[in-house]
Amino acid sequence: MMDPQIERKLIEIMRVIHESDKPIGARAIADELNNRGYDIGERAVRYHLRILDERGFTSKHGYAGRTLTELGEREMNDALIADRFGFVISRIEEMAFRTTYNPKTNEGVVPVNISYFDKDDLETVIEVVSYTAHEGYMISPRVRIIEEDEELLSLPPGKVGIATVCSVVFDGLLLKAGIPVEPAYGGIIQIENRKPARFSDLISYSGTSIDPIQIFMSRKTTSVLDVLEKGEGKILANMRQINCSAYERAREVLKTVEKVGLAGYYPLGEVDETLFGAPVETGKFGIAIVGGINGICALEETGIKMKTNPVSTVMEYNTMTEI
Repeated sequence: MMDPQIERKLIEIMRVIHESDKPIGARAIADELNNRGYDIGERAVRYHLRILDERGFTSKHGYAGRTLTELGEREMNDALIADRFGFVISRIEEMAFRTTYNPKTNEGVVPVNISYFDKDDLETVIEVVSYTAHEGYMISPRVRIIEEDEELLSLPPGKVGIATVCSVVFDGLLLKAGIPVEPAYGGIIQIENRKPARFSDLISYSGTSIDPIQIFMSRKTTSVLDVLEKGEGKILANMRQINCSAYERAREVLKTVEKVGLAGYYPLGEVDETLFGAPVETGKFGIAIVGGINGICALEETGIKMKTNPVSTVMEYNTMTEI
């Protein structure tokens, strides 16, 4: 039986191939995996691709690269599902651990989401993301625009990328302060009169092999534009749980980071009480945090085509610019 770590890398490589709209080569696959936090080089990718070829999961198209076969598509969707339960939480924990941002010095890396889109839409993307962030429905108004020729990210021709600060930055900052944080739910929060009213839908992080935020985004269940224009609608949000003994310390940390422009969290819930209708375990309190990609959802609501990888990688905060 093959090493589970190799099997996981095979699945991730298949995901990258699946998400590409054309045959993709080993170098581009390695670049994309690195963007997602996997430390793997082009040579290692070639080794894994040979395994996929032997299994009949991939088809080689000369120097252009590979695509998935029908068998490969089925395998990607079905294989190792049981193994991947809990993987989303592990990914969040990894990104939280890799967070080094220090609000006192305003330096260090933060987790980011990466989205890309047509170059012609750049002006609109900046306008909508800026508006959403400054209204408080994203984590930060700081972004980084990634051009096609940058080494940071392998982009399809004619595309531009945008990095937005991910809500996992709060997990990282609290962890650095000695406060363990438990990802509980990803969901949809109903906004009424520009204030959070309740979670209208929830998916537990412990019960899914796919990021709940990604699931809700793909379902197109948000109405961020309505929230921005009318103060009523639905946005993406996460809920975390923290042990009651860390209540005051957590409040202090969050107030500190809010002063440097990292926002998007709602007042802490009470110990042992539900938070906007979401259940909280005994001895813990909840914290609701807006999704870092609500601006991207707003853009999709306008009809702009975006491709997004939530919790994609980490990035130096001082390389990001406020828009």
